[in-house]
Amino acid sequence: MQRPGHVTNIGIGADVAACDVRSLQATRAGAQAFVRLLELAEERDSGQIARIARFLAATYNGKVFALDPFELRAVDIAISDDMLSCLDALRWGRADLHTLIPDGDARVRGVIERWGLCWPEN
Repeated sequence: MQRPGHVTNIGIGADVAACDVRSLQATRAGAQAFVRLLELAEERDSGQIARIARFLAATYNGKVFALDPFELRAVDIAISDDMLSCLDALRWGRADLHTLIPDGDARVRGVIERWGLCWPEN
């Protein structure tokens, strides 16, 4: 007999498997979105691109570069959709996005430098 409020193990395996699938899908979509945003920050120059650079910096090191969620409202829909895909990938925590693309660390650091975002002094 099952006690009231007692959770059984039936269905837990299916829940874990479903979460794993969602996690993989979000990570894949986030990595693709991250590449698109990174390429914009590397190649273009406009007010929207400065916002993208700040977003990329925040996903790279959120302790140093704070994320302002209102930036999502100040960019085109496609760009904000990509930003949200990146955030969804980060939510699942499978990997830091810059590690999923070739030379990601150097490329993000290059964007940070290009856009004059300041690292704190030691």
